[in-house]
Amino acid sequence: MHHAPRRFLALLLLLIITFGSNTALAAQQAPLPPPPFASTRPDNSNWSDDAVCYEIFVRSFADSDGDGIGDFQGLTDRLDYVSDGDPATQTDLGATCIWLMPIMEAASYHGYDVTDYYSVEQDYGTLDDFRAFLDAAHARGIRVILDLVLNHTSSQHPWFQEALRDPASAYREWYIFEPEDPAYPGPWGAEAWHTSPVSDEYYYGVFWEGMPDLNYRNPAVTAEARRISAFWLNEMGADGFRLDAIKHLIEEGRVQENTPATHQWLREYRAWLDRNAPDAVTIGEIFGASTFLLNEYYPDQLNLYFHFEIGQQIVSAANYGTAGGLMTITAETIEELPDQRWAPFLSNHDQPRTMTTLGGDVQEAKLAATALLTMPGLPFVYYGEEIGMTGTKPDERLRTPMQWDATPGGGFTTGTPWEPLQDDAGTVTVAAQEDNRASLLNHYRRLIHLHTTHPALSHGSFVPLETISGSVAAYLRQADGETILVILNTGKAVAKAVTLSANGSFPPGDLILTPLLTHGGPLSVTVAIDGQITLPPF
Repeated sequence: MHHAPRRFLALLLLLIITFGSNTALAAQQAPLPPPPFASTRPDNSNWSDDAVCYEIFVRSFADSDGDGIGDFQGLTDRLDYVSDGDPATQTDLGATCIWLMPIMEAASYHGYDVTDYYSVEQDYGTLDDFRAFLDAAHARGIRVILDLVLNHTSSQHPWFQEALRDPASAYREWYIFEPEDPAYPGPWGAEAWHTSPVSDEYYYGVFWEGMPDLNYRNPAVTAEARRISAFWLNEMGADGFRLDAIKHLIEEGRVQENTPATHQWLREYRAWLDRNAPDAVTIGEIFGASTFLLNEYYPDQLNLYFHFEIGQQIVSAANYGTAGGLMTITAETIEELPDQRWAPFLSNHDQPRTMTTLGGDVQEAKLAATALLTMPGLPFVYYGEEIGMTGTKPDERLRTPMQWDATPGGGFTTGTPWEPLQDDAGTVTVAAQEDNRASLLNHYRRLIHLHTTHPALSHGSFVPLETISGSVAAYLRQADGETILVILNTGKAVAKAVTLSANGSFPPGDLILTPLLTHGGPLSVTVAIDGQITLPPF
Protein backbone atom coordinates (compact mmCIF):
# COMPACT_ATOMS: atom_id res chain seq x y z
CA MET A 1 0.00 0.00 0.00
CA HIS A 2 1.29 3.48 -0.85
CA HIS A 3 2.17 5.56 2.19
CA ALA A 4 0.66 8.95 2.94
CA PRO A 5 2.16 11.97 1.19
CA ARG A 6 5.09 13.55 2.98
CA ARG A 7 4.70 16.81 4.88
CA PHE A 8 8.27 17.85 4.14
CA LEU A 9 10.42 18.28 1.09
CA ALA A 10 12.15 14.92 0.73
CA LEU A 11 15.38 16.05 -0.82
CA LEU A 12 17.95 17.96 -0.28
CA LEU A 13 21.09 19.60 -0.01
CA LEU A 14 22.90 19.78 -3.30
CA LEU A 15 26.03 21.76 -2.56
CA ILE A 16 29.27 22.83 -4.13
CA ILE A 17 32.11 22.73 -1.64
CA THR A 18 34.92 25.22 -1.12
CA PHE A 19 37.30 25.27 1.82
CA GLY A 20 36.92 27.96 4.45
CA SER A 21 39.91 30.07 5.45
CA ASN A 22 40.66 27.77 8.39
CA THR A 23 41.18 24.75 6.17
CA ALA A 24 42.67 26.12 2.97
CA LEU A 25 46.25 25.72 4.16
CA ALA A 26 45.53 22.26 5.53
CA ALA A 27 44.07 21.26 2.20
CA GLN A 28 47.22 22.38 0.43
CA GLN A 29 49.44 20.55 2.86
CA ALA A 30 47.33 17.39 2.82
CA PRO A 31 45.66 16.96 -0.58
CA LEU A 32 42.43 15.02 -0.72
CA PRO A 33 43.00 11.28 -1.19
CA PRO A 34 41.73 9.71 -4.41
CA PRO A 35 38.06 8.75 -4.18
CA PRO A 36 37.36 5.06 -3.50
CA PHE A 37 35.33 4.73 -6.69
CA ALA A 38 37.34 6.87 -9.08
CA SER A 39 35.98 7.44 -12.55
CA THR A 40 37.55 10.06 -14.74
CA ARG A 41 36.81 10.96 -18.33
CA PRO A 42 37.94 7.86 -20.28
CA ASP A 43 40.18 7.76 -23.32
CA ASN A 44 37.16 6.86 -25.47
CA SER A 45 35.19 9.88 -24.28
CA ASN A 46 32.50 11.32 -26.55
CA TRP A 47 29.65 13.79 -26.51
CA SER A 48 27.50 11.51 -24.34
CA ASP A 49 29.78 12.01 -21.30
CA ASP A 50 28.13 15.33 -20.42
CA ALA A 51 24.69 14.78 -21.96
CA VAL A 52 21.14 14.42 -20.69
CA CYS A 53 18.83 12.61 -23.11
CA TYR A 54 15.10 13.14 -23.56
CA GLU A 55 13.06 10.21 -24.92
CA ILE A 56 10.33 11.22 -27.37
CA PHE A 57 7.56 9.23 -29.05
CA VAL A 58 6.99 11.33 -32.18
CA ARG A 59 3.38 10.12 -32.52
CA SER A 60 2.57 11.65 -29.12
CA PHE A 61 4.70 14.78 -28.88
CA ALA A 62 3.32 17.50 -31.15
CA ASP A 63 0.91 17.44 -34.11
CA SER A 64 1.38 20.23 -36.66
CA ASP A 65 -1.47 19.48 -39.07
CA GLY A 66 -4.44 18.58 -36.87
CA ASP A 67 -4.72 14.93 -37.85
CA GLY A 68 -4.22 13.84 -34.23
CA ILE A 69 -0.83 12.24 -34.86
CA GLY A 70 2.47 13.81 -33.86
CA ASP A 71 4.92 14.56 -36.66
CA PHE A 72 8.37 15.89 -37.42
CA GLN A 73 7.13 19.42 -38.07
CA GLY A 74 5.38 19.52 -34.71
CA LEU A 75 8.50 18.18 -33.03
CA THR A 76 10.61 20.84 -34.74
CA ASP A 77 8.20 23.55 -33.61
CA ARG A 78 8.60 22.39 -30.00
CA LEU A 79 12.40 22.04 -29.96
CA ASP A 80 12.92 25.19 -27.91
CA TYR A 81 11.10 23.43 -25.07
CA VAL A 82 13.79 20.71 -25.11
CA SER A 83 16.64 23.18 -25.58
CA ASP A 84 16.79 26.69 -27.00
CA GLY A 85 20.53 26.37 -27.59
CA ASP A 86 21.40 29.08 -25.08
CA PRO A 87 23.03 27.67 -21.90
CA ALA A 88 22.41 30.97 -20.12
CA THR A 89 18.63 30.50 -20.12
CA GLN A 90 16.60 28.07 -18.03
CA THR A 91 13.22 28.43 -19.68
CA ASP A 92 13.99 25.22 -21.58
CA LEU A 93 14.71 21.75 -20.24
CA GLY A 94 18.32 22.04 -21.32
CA ALA A 95 18.53 18.48 -22.61
CA THR A 96 21.41 17.98 -25.01
CA CYS A 97 20.23 14.74 -26.59
CA ILE A 98 16.96 13.34 -27.93
CA TRP A 99 16.18 9.65 -28.31
CA LEU A 100 13.42 9.12 -30.85
CA MET A 101 11.40 5.94 -30.53
CA PRO A 102 11.19 4.16 -33.93
CA ILE A 103 10.59 6.50 -36.85
CA MET A 104 10.99 4.02 -39.73
CA GLU A 105 7.99 2.77 -41.70
CA ALA A 106 6.35 0.01 -39.70
CA ALA A 107 3.24 -2.13 -39.50
CA SER A 108 2.16 -1.02 -36.01
CA TYR A 109 1.68 2.35 -34.31
CA HIS A 110 4.74 1.86 -32.07
CA GLY A 111 7.21 1.25 -34.90
CA TYR A 112 9.04 -1.79 -33.52
CA ASP A 113 7.98 -3.97 -36.48
CA VAL A 114 9.75 -2.26 -39.37
CA THR A 115 8.59 -2.70 -42.97
CA ASP A 116 11.12 -0.33 -44.60
CA TYR A 117 14.43 0.63 -42.98
CA TYR A 118 15.13 3.38 -45.51
CA SER A 119 11.98 5.47 -45.13
CA VAL A 120 10.23 7.23 -42.28
CA GLU A 121 6.76 6.55 -40.93
CA GLN A 122 4.48 8.36 -43.37
CA ASP A 123 2.27 9.59 -40.49
CA TYR A 124 5.29 11.60 -39.29
CA GLY A 125 6.20 13.19 -42.61
CA THR A 126 8.95 12.68 -45.15
CA LEU A 127 12.69 12.17 -45.11
CA ASP A 128 13.03 15.87 -45.89
CA ASP A 129 10.89 16.68 -42.83
CA PHE A 130 13.17 14.50 -40.74
CA ARG A 131 16.27 16.24 -42.13
CA ALA A 132 14.75 19.62 -41.30
CA PHE A 133 14.10 18.46 -37.73
CA LEU A 134 17.65 17.11 -37.44
CA ASP A 135 19.15 20.36 -38.73
CA ALA A 136 17.08 22.37 -36.25
CA ALA A 137 18.11 20.08 -33.39
CA HIS A 138 21.79 20.29 -34.29
CA ALA A 139 21.56 24.07 -34.52
CA ARG A 140 20.50 24.06 -30.87
CA GLY A 141 23.30 21.70 -29.84
CA ILE A 142 20.96 18.72 -29.48
CA ARG A 143 22.24 15.31 -30.58
CA VAL A 144 19.69 12.84 -31.94
CA ILE A 145 19.80 9.08 -31.49
CA LEU A 146 17.34 6.78 -33.24
CA ASP A 147 15.72 3.57 -32.12
CA LEU A 148 17.18 0.92 -34.42
CA VAL A 149 15.40 -2.43 -34.47
CA LEU A 150 17.88 -4.98 -35.80
CA ASN A 151 16.75 -8.16 -34.03
CA HIS A 152 13.62 -8.64 -36.12
CA THR A 153 11.44 -7.15 -38.84
CA SER A 154 7.71 -7.04 -39.34
CA SER A 155 6.14 -10.17 -40.81
CA GLN A 156 4.84 -7.75 -43.47
CA HIS A 157 8.34 -6.71 -44.51
CA PRO A 158 8.98 -7.57 -48.20
CA TRP A 159 12.04 -9.61 -47.22
CA PHE A 160 9.97 -11.92 -45.04
CA GLN A 161 7.06 -12.12 -47.45
CA GLU A 162 9.42 -13.26 -50.21
CA ALA A 163 11.16 -15.70 -47.86
CA LEU A 164 7.79 -17.25 -46.93
CA ARG A 165 6.64 -17.73 -50.49
CA ASP A 166 9.83 -18.62 -52.32
CA PRO A 167 12.14 -21.24 -50.77
CA ALA A 168 14.70 -20.42 -53.48
CA SER A 169 14.81 -16.71 -52.59
CA ALA A 170 18.01 -15.25 -51.20
CA TYR A 171 15.89 -13.83 -48.38
CA ARG A 172 15.08 -17.35 -47.23
CA GLU A 173 18.34 -17.44 -45.27
CA TRP A 174 17.65 -14.02 -43.77
CA TYR A 175 15.21 -15.62 -41.34
CA ILE A 176 15.09 -18.84 -39.32
CA PHE A 177 12.86 -21.64 -40.62
CA GLU A 178 12.44 -25.24 -39.47
CA PRO A 179 10.42 -28.04 -41.14
CA GLU A 180 9.32 -29.40 -37.74
CA ASP A 181 8.21 -27.44 -34.70
CA PRO A 182 11.19 -27.19 -32.28
CA ALA A 183 8.50 -26.61 -29.65
CA TYR A 184 10.62 -24.79 -27.07
CA PRO A 185 9.34 -21.44 -25.77
CA GLY A 186 10.96 -18.04 -25.65
CA PRO A 187 13.05 -16.94 -22.65
CA TRP A 188 9.97 -15.67 -20.75
CA GLY A 189 7.83 -18.70 -21.60
CA ALA A 190 5.93 -17.32 -24.59
CA GLU A 191 5.61 -19.07 -27.93
CA ALA A 192 8.73 -18.51 -30.05
CA TRP A 193 8.10 -20.81 -33.04
CA HIS A 194 5.21 -19.90 -35.29
CA THR A 195 3.36 -21.77 -38.02
CA SER A 196 3.95 -20.43 -41.52
CA PRO A 197 0.76 -19.02 -43.04
CA VAL A 198 1.63 -20.41 -46.50
CA SER A 199 3.37 -23.78 -45.99
CA ASP A 200 3.87 -26.63 -43.55
CA GLU A 201 6.84 -25.23 -41.61
CA TYR A 202 7.77 -22.97 -38.71
CA TYR A 203 9.66 -19.74 -38.28
CA TYR A 204 11.32 -18.18 -35.23
CA GLY A 205 10.08 -14.94 -33.67
CA VAL A 206 11.04 -14.45 -30.05
CA PHE A 207 8.55 -11.63 -29.40
CA TRP A 208 5.50 -12.71 -31.41
CA GLU A 209 4.46 -14.03 -34.79
CA GLY A 210 4.33 -10.53 -36.27
CA MET A 211 8.06 -10.00 -35.61
CA PRO A 212 10.18 -12.77 -37.18
CA ASP A 213 13.81 -12.72 -36.05
CA LEU A 214 16.55 -11.98 -38.54
CA ASN A 215 19.31 -14.57 -39.00
CA TYR A 216 22.63 -12.92 -38.17
CA ARG A 217 24.56 -16.10 -38.84
CA ASN A 218 24.07 -15.07 -42.46
CA PRO A 219 26.77 -12.51 -43.45
CA ALA A 220 24.33 -10.90 -45.86
CA VAL A 221 22.10 -9.85 -42.96
CA THR A 222 25.03 -8.28 -41.12
CA ALA A 223 26.03 -6.43 -44.29
CA GLU A 224 22.49 -5.08 -44.59
CA ALA A 225 22.47 -3.97 -40.94
CA ARG A 226 25.62 -1.99 -41.64
CA ARG A 227 24.11 -0.42 -44.77
CA ILE A 228 21.07 0.64 -42.74
CA SER A 229 23.32 2.08 -40.04
CA ALA A 230 25.44 3.98 -42.55
CA PHE A 231 22.33 5.42 -44.20
CA TRP A 232 20.99 6.96 -41.00
CA LEU A 233 24.37 8.05 -39.61
CA ASN A 234 26.28 9.20 -42.65
CA GLU A 235 23.59 10.12 -45.17
CA MET A 236 20.86 11.41 -42.85
CA GLY A 237 23.09 12.74 -40.05
CA ALA A 238 21.82 10.99 -36.94
CA ASP A 239 24.19 10.85 -33.96
CA GLY A 240 23.73 7.27 -32.84
CA PHE A 241 21.34 4.45 -32.06
CA ARG A 242 19.44 2.89 -29.23
CA LEU A 243 19.58 -0.79 -30.19
CA ASP A 244 16.34 -2.53 -29.34
CA ALA A 245 16.29 -6.05 -27.85
CA ILE A 246 19.95 -6.43 -28.69
CA LYS A 247 20.58 -9.27 -26.23
CA HIS A 248 18.40 -11.54 -28.42
CA LEU A 249 20.36 -10.97 -31.62
CA ILE A 250 21.83 -14.45 -32.15
CA GLU A 251 20.41 -17.56 -30.52
CA GLU A 252 22.37 -20.69 -29.73
CA GLY A 253 19.74 -23.41 -29.61
CA ARG A 254 17.59 -22.93 -26.56
CA VAL A 255 19.86 -20.17 -25.26
CA GLN A 256 18.09 -17.13 -26.63
CA GLU A 257 19.79 -14.16 -25.00
CA ASN A 258 23.28 -12.87 -24.13
CA THR A 259 25.01 -15.55 -26.19
CA PRO A 260 28.74 -15.53 -27.08
CA ALA A 261 27.75 -15.11 -30.73
CA THR A 262 25.80 -11.95 -29.87
CA HIS A 263 28.77 -10.51 -27.99
CA GLN A 264 31.07 -11.21 -30.92
CA TRP A 265 28.65 -9.63 -33.40
CA LEU A 266 28.50 -6.49 -31.26
CA ARG A 267 32.29 -6.30 -31.03
CA GLU A 268 32.54 -6.41 -34.82
CA TYR A 269 29.70 -3.89 -35.20
CA ARG A 270 31.40 -1.49 -32.79
CA ALA A 271 34.69 -1.86 -34.67
CA TRP A 272 32.87 -1.16 -37.94
CA LEU A 273 31.25 1.95 -36.46
CA ASP A 274 34.63 3.17 -35.20
CA ARG A 275 35.89 3.06 -38.78
CA ASN A 276 32.81 4.47 -40.50
CA ALA A 277 31.04 6.71 -37.95
CA PRO A 278 33.44 7.19 -35.03
CA ASP A 279 31.31 9.83 -33.27
CA ALA A 280 28.20 7.65 -33.23
CA VAL A 281 26.99 6.65 -29.78
CA THR A 282 25.25 3.30 -29.33
CA ILE A 283 23.08 2.35 -26.37
CA GLY A 284 21.91 -1.21 -25.80
CA GLU A 285 18.67 -2.41 -24.28
CA ILE A 286 19.54 -5.38 -22.07
CA PHE A 287 16.28 -5.65 -20.16
CA GLY A 288 16.46 -7.72 -16.97
CA ALA A 289 20.25 -7.74 -16.84
CA SER A 290 21.98 -7.28 -13.50
CA THR A 291 25.15 -5.25 -13.14
CA PHE A 292 27.13 -8.49 -13.16
CA LEU A 293 25.55 -9.58 -16.45
CA LEU A 294 26.02 -6.17 -18.03
CA ASN A 295 29.76 -6.36 -17.46
CA GLU A 296 29.91 -9.12 -20.09
CA TYR A 297 29.17 -6.39 -22.64
CA TYR A 298 32.15 -4.23 -21.62
CA PRO A 299 34.43 -2.72 -22.74
CA ASP A 300 34.49 -3.33 -26.49
CA GLN A 301 30.88 -3.68 -27.59
CA LEU A 302 28.37 -0.81 -27.46
CA ASN A 303 29.12 2.56 -25.82
CA LEU A 304 26.45 2.36 -23.13
CA TYR A 305 23.68 0.14 -21.81
CA PHE A 306 20.48 1.04 -20.03
CA HIS A 307 20.69 0.26 -16.34
CA PHE A 308 17.21 -0.79 -15.26
CA GLU A 309 18.11 -1.64 -11.65
CA ILE A 310 19.39 1.81 -10.71
CA GLY A 311 16.19 3.45 -11.91
CA GLN A 312 14.09 0.91 -10.03
CA GLN A 313 16.06 1.58 -6.85
CA ILE A 314 15.69 5.35 -7.25
CA VAL A 315 11.91 5.08 -7.55
CA SER A 316 11.77 2.60 -4.68
CA ALA A 317 13.81 4.91 -2.45
CA ALA A 318 11.50 7.82 -3.25
CA ASN A 319 8.41 5.67 -2.71
CA TYR A 320 9.30 3.86 0.48
CA GLY A 321 11.93 6.03 2.16
CA THR A 322 14.80 3.55 2.09
CA ALA A 323 18.12 4.68 0.64
CA GLY A 324 20.30 1.63 1.21
CA GLY A 325 19.42 -0.32 -1.93
CA LEU A 326 20.11 2.67 -4.15
CA MET A 327 23.53 3.31 -2.66
CA THR A 328 24.45 -0.37 -2.80
CA ILE A 329 23.54 -0.90 -6.47
CA THR A 330 25.29 2.32 -7.50
CA ALA A 331 28.50 1.43 -5.66
CA GLU A 332 28.44 -2.09 -7.15
CA THR A 333 27.92 -0.67 -10.64
CA ILE A 334 30.83 1.75 -10.29
CA GLU A 335 33.07 -1.15 -9.30
CA GLU A 336 31.88 -3.56 -12.00
CA LEU A 337 31.40 -1.34 -15.05
CA PRO A 338 34.09 1.03 -16.31
CA ASP A 339 33.85 4.75 -16.99
CA GLN A 340 30.17 5.16 -16.09
CA ARG A 341 29.17 3.61 -19.41
CA TRP A 342 25.56 3.04 -18.46
CA ALA A 343 22.31 4.97 -18.74
CA PRO A 344 19.80 5.18 -15.86
CA PHE A 345 16.17 6.30 -16.20
CA LEU A 346 13.08 6.38 -13.99
CA SER A 347 10.61 4.98 -16.52
CA ASN A 348 10.29 4.54 -20.26
CA HIS A 349 7.71 3.63 -22.89
CA ASP A 350 7.35 0.05 -21.60
CA GLN A 351 6.85 0.79 -17.89
CA PRO A 352 4.25 2.50 -15.71
CA ARG A 353 5.05 6.18 -15.52
CA THR A 354 6.95 7.30 -12.44
CA MET A 355 4.19 9.58 -11.15
CA THR A 356 1.74 6.69 -11.27
CA THR A 357 4.15 4.48 -9.31
CA LEU A 358 4.62 7.28 -6.77
CA GLY A 359 0.89 7.78 -6.30
CA GLY A 360 0.93 11.36 -7.54
CA ASP A 361 3.36 12.61 -4.89
CA VAL A 362 5.20 15.58 -6.42
CA GLN A 363 7.81 15.74 -3.64
CA GLU A 364 8.73 12.11 -4.22
CA ALA A 365 8.96 12.82 -7.95
CA LYS A 366 11.34 15.69 -7.20
CA LEU A 367 13.44 13.40 -5.04
CA ALA A 368 13.61 10.77 -7.79
CA ALA A 369 14.57 13.40 -10.35
CA THR A 370 17.32 14.71 -8.07
CA ALA A 371 18.81 11.26 -7.65
CA LEU A 372 18.60 10.49 -11.36
CA LEU A 373 20.34 13.69 -12.40
CA THR A 374 23.05 13.72 -9.75
CA MET A 375 24.14 10.07 -9.85
CA PRO A 376 26.67 8.64 -12.34
CA GLY A 377 25.77 7.61 -15.87
CA LEU A 378 23.98 9.17 -18.85
CA PRO A 379 20.47 10.02 -17.60
CA PHE A 380 17.37 9.59 -19.76
CA VAL A 381 14.10 11.41 -19.12
CA TYR A 382 10.90 10.08 -20.70
CA TYR A 383 8.79 12.83 -22.29
CA GLY A 384 6.18 14.15 -19.86
CA GLU A 385 8.02 12.81 -16.82
CA GLU A 386 9.15 16.35 -16.10
CA ILE A 387 5.55 17.52 -15.58
CA GLY A 388 4.39 14.38 -13.77
CA MET A 389 2.35 12.73 -16.51
CA THR A 390 0.70 9.49 -15.43
CA GLY A 391 0.09 6.23 -17.26
CA THR A 392 -0.06 2.48 -16.81
CA LYS A 393 -0.58 -0.59 -19.01
CA PRO A 394 -1.71 -1.32 -21.69
CA ASP A 395 1.22 0.12 -23.63
CA GLU A 396 -0.82 2.72 -25.49
CA ARG A 397 -1.65 4.33 -22.14
CA LEU A 398 2.07 4.64 -21.34
CA ARG A 399 2.54 6.62 -24.55
CA THR A 400 -0.32 9.11 -24.51
CA PRO A 401 0.02 12.58 -26.06
CA MET A 402 2.11 15.24 -24.37
CA GLN A 403 0.03 17.54 -22.15
CA TRP A 404 1.06 21.04 -23.16
CA ASP A 405 -1.99 22.96 -21.95
CA ALA A 406 -5.61 22.55 -20.82
CA THR A 407 -7.26 22.91 -24.24
CA PRO A 408 -9.33 19.94 -25.51
CA GLY A 409 -6.40 18.58 -27.52
CA GLY A 410 -3.96 19.28 -24.72
CA GLY A 411 -2.00 21.64 -26.94
CA PHE A 412 -0.85 18.49 -28.72
CA THR A 413 -3.35 18.75 -31.58
CA THR A 414 -6.24 20.84 -32.86
CA GLY A 415 -7.93 17.61 -33.91
CA THR A 416 -8.74 14.36 -32.13
CA PRO A 417 -5.65 12.79 -30.51
CA TRP A 418 -4.68 9.35 -31.85
CA GLU A 419 -4.97 8.11 -28.25
CA PRO A 420 -7.11 9.84 -25.60
CA LEU A 421 -5.23 12.03 -23.15
CA GLN A 422 -4.93 11.05 -19.49
CA ASP A 423 -7.72 12.05 -17.11
CA ASP A 424 -5.50 14.67 -15.46
CA ALA A 425 -4.66 16.38 -18.76
CA GLY A 426 -6.60 19.48 -17.75
CA THR A 427 -4.37 20.16 -14.74
CA VAL A 428 -1.02 18.42 -15.29
CA THR A 429 0.38 20.52 -18.11
CA VAL A 430 3.44 22.45 -19.18
CA ALA A 431 1.44 25.68 -19.16
CA ALA A 432 0.31 25.18 -15.56
CA GLN A 433 3.90 24.69 -14.35
CA GLU A 434 5.76 27.07 -16.63
CA ASP A 435 5.89 30.08 -14.31
CA ASN A 436 5.80 28.27 -10.96
CA ARG A 437 9.34 28.11 -9.64
CA ALA A 438 8.38 25.31 -7.25
CA SER A 439 6.88 23.12 -9.99
CA LEU A 440 8.21 19.72 -10.99
CA LEU A 441 8.95 21.08 -14.47
CA ASN A 442 11.20 23.85 -13.16
CA HIS A 443 12.87 21.42 -10.77
CA TYR A 444 13.81 19.25 -13.77
CA ARG A 445 15.02 22.31 -15.65
CA ARG A 446 17.37 23.33 -12.83
CA LEU A 447 18.69 19.80 -12.41
CA ILE A 448 19.32 19.20 -16.12
CA HIS A 449 21.16 22.50 -16.48
CA LEU A 450 23.27 21.64 -13.42
CA HIS A 451 24.08 18.20 -14.83
CA THR A 452 25.17 19.49 -18.23
CA THR A 453 27.24 22.41 -16.89
CA HIS A 454 29.01 20.83 -13.90
CA PRO A 455 31.63 18.23 -14.83
CA ALA A 456 31.40 16.72 -11.35
CA LEU A 457 27.77 15.75 -12.00
CA SER A 458 28.12 14.74 -15.62
CA HIS A 459 31.21 12.55 -15.44
CA GLY A 460 32.80 12.94 -12.02
CA SER A 461 33.79 10.27 -9.54
CA PHE A 462 31.25 8.88 -7.08
CA VAL A 463 32.11 8.66 -3.39
CA PRO A 464 29.37 7.26 -1.12
CA LEU A 465 29.30 8.68 2.40
CA GLU A 466 28.11 6.76 5.45
CA THR A 467 25.13 8.15 7.35
CA ILE A 468 23.45 7.15 10.60
CA SER A 469 20.01 7.29 8.98
CA GLY A 470 18.63 4.58 6.72
CA SER A 471 16.48 7.16 4.96
CA VAL A 472 19.34 9.50 4.03
CA ALA A 473 21.66 8.95 1.09
CA ALA A 474 24.78 11.07 0.73
CA TYR A 475 27.56 11.06 -1.83
CA LEU A 476 30.23 13.20 -3.41
CA ARG A 477 30.74 13.83 -7.11
CA GLN A 478 34.21 15.14 -8.01
CA ALA A 479 35.84 16.28 -11.27
CA ASP A 480 38.03 19.06 -12.62
CA GLY A 481 38.73 20.57 -9.20
CA GLU A 482 35.04 20.65 -8.30
CA THR A 483 33.37 18.72 -5.48
CA ILE A 484 29.60 18.46 -5.16
CA LEU A 485 27.92 16.98 -2.11
CA VAL A 486 24.47 15.46 -2.67
CA ILE A 487 22.23 14.61 0.28
CA LEU A 488 18.85 12.98 -0.28
CA ASN A 489 16.32 12.66 2.51
CA THR A 490 14.00 9.87 1.36
CA GLY A 491 12.14 9.81 4.69
CA LYS A 492 8.73 11.16 5.58
CA ALA A 493 9.91 13.84 7.99
CA VAL A 494 12.62 16.45 8.41
CA ALA A 495 15.99 14.77 8.95
CA LYS A 496 17.48 16.00 12.23
CA ALA A 497 21.02 15.65 13.57
CA VAL A 498 22.17 13.65 10.56
CA THR A 499 25.83 12.76 10.72
CA LEU A 500 27.96 11.93 7.70
CA SER A 501 31.28 10.14 7.69
CA ALA A 502 33.62 11.96 5.34
CA ASN A 503 35.70 8.79 4.82
CA GLY A 504 38.88 10.83 4.64
CA SER A 505 37.52 13.01 1.84
CA PHE A 506 38.09 16.22 3.82
CA PRO A 507 40.66 17.30 6.40
CA PRO A 508 39.34 18.42 9.81
CA GLY A 509 38.10 22.01 9.92
CA ASP A 510 35.34 24.20 8.58
CA LEU A 511 33.73 23.69 5.17
CA ILE A 512 31.78 26.36 3.34
CA LEU A 513 28.84 24.80 1.48
CA THR A 514 27.31 26.82 -1.34
CA PRO A 515 23.82 25.63 -2.40
CA LEU A 516 23.34 24.86 -6.07
CA LEU A 517 19.75 23.65 -6.12
CA THR A 518 18.10 25.41 -3.18
CA HIS A 519 17.88 29.06 -2.22
CA GLY A 520 19.94 30.54 0.58
CA GLY A 521 23.45 31.66 1.28
CA PRO A 522 26.56 29.62 2.07
CA LEU A 523 26.40 27.17 4.95
CA SER A 524 29.32 26.38 7.22
CA VAL A 525 29.79 22.91 8.69
CA THR A 526 32.67 21.40 10.61
CA VAL A 527 34.61 18.25 9.82
CA ALA A 528 35.56 16.72 13.18
CA ILE A 529 38.88 15.04 13.90
CA ASP A 530 37.23 11.64 13.35
CA GLY A 531 35.89 12.75 9.95
CA GLN A 532 32.28 13.16 11.09
CA ILE A 533 30.09 15.99 9.73
CA THR A 534 26.86 16.89 11.55
CA LEU A 535 24.29 18.57 9.31
CA PRO A 536 21.57 21.06 10.23
CA PRO A 537 17.97 19.77 9.89
CA PHE A 538 16.67 19.47 6.32
